Amino acid sequence: MAISRKISMILAAVVLVLSGLFTAVPTQAAADEVTRGEFIKHLVTSLKLDLGDGSTISFKDVDKELAPYVEAAYNLKLTSGKSKTVFAPDEKLSREQAFSIASRAVMTDKVYSTGLLRNFKDNRYLSKSLLKDLAKGVGIGLLKGYGDGTVKPSKPVSPGEMRAIVQRLLKEYQPVGGKNVTLRILGTSDLHTNFVNYDYYQDKVSNSLGLAKTGVLIEQARQENSNSLLFDNGDLIQGTPFGGYKATVDPIEEGELHPAYAALDSLNFDASTLGNHEFNFGLDYLDEALDDAPFPVLNANVYDAETNENRYEPYTIIDKEVVDGKGKKHTIQVGVIGVVAPHIMKWDRAHLEGKVTAEDAVESVEKFLPEVEKAGADVVVVLSHSGMGDETHEIGEEDITYQLSEVEGVDAIITGHNHDVFPGSYGDLKNVDQQQGTINGTPVVMPGNFGSHLGIIDLQLSQKGKEWNVESGKAQLREIDAESDVVAQQVIDAVKETHEATIEYVRSPVGETTAPINSYFSLVQDDPSVQIVNNAQTWYVEQQVAGTANADLPILSAAAPFKAGGRNGGNYYTDIATGEIAIKNVADLYVFDNTVFALKLTGKDVKEWLEMSAGQFQQINPTATGEQPLINNDFRTYNFDVLDGVTYEIDVTVPAKYDAEGVLANPASNRIKNLSYEGAPVTDAQEFLVATNNYRATGNFPGVTDAVEVIDYAYENRQVIIDYLLEIGTIDPSADANWKFAPIAGDQNIVFETSANAQSLIPEGSGITYVAPAANDFAKYRIVIE
Repeated sequence: MAISRKISMILAAVVLVLSGLFTAVPTQAAADEVTRGEFIKHLVTSLKLDLGDGSTISFKDVDKELAPYVEAAYNLKLTSGKSKTVFAPDEKLSREQAFSIASRAVMTDKVYSTGLLRNFKDNRYLSKSLLKDLAKGVGIGLLKGYGDGTVKPSKPVSPGEMRAIVQRLLKEYQPVGGKNVTLRILGTSDLHTNFVNYDYYQDKVSNSLGLAKTGVLIEQARQENSNSLLFDNGDLIQGTPFGGYKATVDPIEEGELHPAYAALDSLNFDASTLGNHEFNFGLDYLDEALDDAPFPVLNANVYDAETNENRYEPYTIIDKEVVDGKGKKHTIQVGVIGVVAPHIMKWDRAHLEGKVTAEDAVESVEKFLPEVEKAGADVVVVLSHSGMGDETHEIGEEDITYQLSEVEGVDAIITGHNHDVFPGSYGDLKNVDQQQGTINGTPVVMPGNFGSHLGIIDLQLSQKGKEWNVESGKAQLREIDAESDVVAQQVIDAVKETHEATIEYVRSPVGETTAPINSYFSLVQDDPSVQIVNNAQTWYVEQQVAGTANADLPILSAAAPFKAGGRNGGNYYTDIATGEIAIKNVADLYVFDNTVFALKLTGKDVKEWLEMSAGQFQQINPTATGEQPLINNDFRTYNFDVLDGVTYEIDVTVPAKYDAEGVLANPASNRIKNLSYEGAPVTDAQEFLVATNNYRATGNFPGVTDAVEVIDYAYENRQVIIDYLLEIGTIDPSADANWKFAPIAGDQNIVFETSANAQSLIPEGSGITYVAPAANDFAKYRIVIE
């Protein structure tokens, strides 16, 4: 008992001692918990950032001693305040806050998925606002967590932990520091008046397009790096009923800011260039639009035909204030040159001929590059409204971005025109690095169309003496979130008046349809959506030629499926419901602001035109048993012209005579069979008058280029359709089946893709069956050709 009593007394004493220690811990821990101010001071000191006097910050609760450290961290976006005036320097710092701040000090182009945080058992307790920074911390190896699989996000940081976090940062990674700057170039292209997240053709909100959606990405990219410039690459003022409304119904007046430029200005764009579609409404309209633009709109290769002087500002020099890794401010001079495809002289000949000339885009950049460098540019960016092209350069060609990437002195390129993406496409070209987003070592972005993507180019610059040198560059694309309703509201506010007026305008009725009209199967059979356009064009030209020398000529009409998926995705199709036809539906049938032309051609010319159009299809092997795709995806659907007024068959078992660019590929091949007019074979010398549009009439299509006579009616194709519908009132949409595929013998396994929405609309007796879903809202279908 005595021993037991003694043991009990010892245990009691131990308990008292331990109890005293336990109760003393919180008091000691409180003294060892790091505050926000202490952490910032230690981090800034360790990174050896240059200190100012702290006068630029507006935090009222930061004293003069701490202010320079908070100022340095704030300028580098390592930290922010609780509000504009409150920093809370004495607030205890948690682990998640410390790791978030530290991770921001590491420069990296890579974006880490927040899925990395799922490895921590207590990840559900992480603050949502810090997830991206914490994921970056995990990705770079800064944040590793505890051995038990937790991260303990809300646990206060001790002085020892603070030193360990910063030491790991300094030991393993290259933090922001020195006279080095990451200059971020942001770019959009081919917006085509898609500013609001709204589909005017379907008359409904669409989160898959619009600068208001791209604006969200722009704001995020700027938050990541304030050393940013933002450029647009053209094709801005035309493309949807919004642009047409502002050009024809409510044209801009002197002193009025065009809503397209108001939209860009709402996001503080630094400059833009002219795309080919800027010229669609004529030079006077373009001049008025540019007159009040709040930033430079550039072009270096369009000249006044009389004076031979540049018609527009060829380049600009932007003095960009940037902050280096130590928080010190510098001014970097950025030269920006803009060019457009010289083919504007063909596409808009009626507006431009005799007034302006267009020179080769590559030679124009090379001409002005020395002048830009002499003006002091440290960095040169080219805004190239020209497609990617290939390794071979021909003077005056349309697509030359590849050649621009080879020009010494060009540091970054924003391109477009192709409505494609880079990085992503064009991997078959030489010296393309998809990972780095470079071509011939030059970072390049092609950010899709309609606001679908934001292009981001990060240039690493270092200062040597007074000069800034570009050490390296990397390009990437970010795609808008089509599942989110989040938008940059300032864009919508900037165009609100025109947007609402456009909606009212496109809802104006012009006729009735007794059945639905869609273009889902317009590439594989004669289709009502194309037939209506051809009927209207024929009707119009018949009236125009009455009483002229061409009055007795047979009139044909050419039209193509303008909305037929392709590079624009599985939802890019005409889809008009039974009932009232409004202007929005006409715009859905005919999406381009073209004007009517008529061409006097021979039967031989007509056949060559159709041979070119037949390049829409792959060659089919009649003896093959495996699956064979029918559609040639490299061939643009707007080049698949259907010529109404004649009948013909397309034999896809032989190779295409011309490639997608109109180059003769197989001279002996003939896909067009049984070409007839009113039941009789078309002869080579037979003459026709063919209704078409300015784009086709002035292009390089085989057959078209040999026209005996070219008539420009200077009247919009879309307005022709409206006039036609108003004239006849109600239409019964059907195609006259004037073309079909030549029969193919044997068992067939021929497939093609169209919208997944087309499953329930397969025409009866068409030989088409649904197979399976495919990517990008497409689906696979099978067709039997017999």
